This record gives sequence, C-alpha cells and structure tokens, in this order.
Amino acid sequence: MTTPLNEITCFLLDMDGTLYLGDRLLPGTLDFLATLRQQGKQYLFLTNNSSKNPSQYAEKLNRLGIEADEAQVFTSGLATCLYLKQRQPGATIYLVGTPGLEAEFRSHGFILTDDDPDLVVLGFDTTLTYKKLWKICDFVRDGKPYIATHPDNNCPTPDGFMPDIGAMMALIEVSAGRRPDVIIGKPNRFIVESAASLMNVPVSDIAMVGDRLYTDIAMGDTAGITTVLVLSGETKAADIPASPHQPDHVFENVGELARWLRDTA
Repeated sequence: MTTPLNEITCFLLDMDGTLYLGDRLLPGTLDFLATLRQQGKQYLFLTNNSSKNPSQYAEKLNRLGIEADEAQVFTSGLATCLYLKQRQPGATIYLVGTPGLEAEFRSHGFILTDDDPDLVVLGFDTTLTYKKLWKICDFVRDGKPYIATHPDNNCPTPDGFMPDIGAMMALIEVSAGRRPDVIIGKPNRFIVESAASLMNVPVSDIAMVGDRLYTDIAMGDTAGITTVLVLSGETKAADIPASPHQPDHVFENVGELARWLRDTA
C-alpha cells in the first residue's frame, strides 16, 4: 500500500507539461511550490528530458521565476551517468545527444567517441542528424550495449508535441532490430532510488507528480510510490481508464493539488 498523499514528505516533480510548457509557467505552479515550502516538504525537479543538463534546467527555472539551483534538478541524463559510473566508469561511449548532454557525460569521466565505443547511449537529441541516426543504428546492429536515457514518445510544447526519444527508439528498432538493453529514466526504479538517496528519505516517503501515464504514473508500479497525475500536459482524462498504470490521484494542474494539500493539512 502506498503512503497517503497528505503524509508524503518528498515530492518528485516532473517539469515539462507539469510545471511549465515551453517558456510559460502552467497555472498554479508558484502557488504549489510555495505550499510545499510552507508545509516543510522537500521537492526535487525530476525530468526525463535529457536534452538539457541540470545547470541548464536550473537556469531556465530561475528565468521563469522559480528559485532553484542545479542540485535541485535530477535528469534522466544525470541518472544515466550515475548508472554507468557504477558499472563501467570511464567507458568510451557513442552518445546521441545535445551539447549539454555531452558535457554532462564528459564531466562524469566518460570518453565520447564514434570509433568502436564500449557502448552506445541514446538521449533526447534536439540537434539530431541523419548521420547520427545512421551511426547508432550501425553500432546497435553490431551488438554494442545499447542504453536509452528515457522512454518518452513525445515532449509537450505550447503548440502540441515534438517527437521524443521513444520515436527514435522505434526507428532504430526497425532498422537495427533491437530495443535498448536498459532504459534509465522514469519509470525505472533506479531513478527513484537515486533521488531518494540524494534527498536522504526512504522511497516510501516519496510521491511522483507528472503528466504522463507510462512514465510518471508507471513509477507507482515499478517503485511502489504514490503517484499524482496532472492533466496539464500529455495525458487527457479520457486516456486514464484504458491505461495499465492508474494514478493514485488526479488533478487538473498543480495549482489544484496545492489547494488539496492545504485543505487536508
């Protein structure tokens, strides 16, 4: 049984589609964060989007009026670095990712190469080229260990959705005949355990707040934590009944969640 929401002490907060869309804060975001602080609850900004590193996300949050430093941001890219450091420190990697993700991997001691790497990593690469796709397909087809930072199919934007890493995984599977050996981000339990260690709280004291059923809410199944779905991003109310991953709570947005937390305090 998961922990009741009003007893949760630490919240993992998705960002894209939950706190903001593009460069626009979603309704109630500042009120929600103020409520968590007033109630003495911890929170960590947790995103599957690996196109930016924690420093870049902290810069964006502050630009939008949310006080944050990079230590408060945990990305699937960072989680992938930590996962690989435990298993293959200093490995040579063919990385499909943005310059920000490349900098993240180098800062953790990995060597980036396109010449016979130890393994390949697929990130959310908004600088993607056909040459990069061709290269990673070759390596995957040759049997190189294949890691993906997260599974999201689409990334929400103010105007709709842009293809995310899941779409690239599908292309690679059709071309090279393989799915990733490991997918690190939500809903992988590793990212929750890493966040719990970082925040120094037991996993059972954590709730995940996000807008995707197959990542944010699926964490309830893989990690056994309380989940909160907000309908401000990818998921619509009509999507919920057919999903194999059912949220513990559903709110229109984090502003409505803030009001619920105050009313039940």
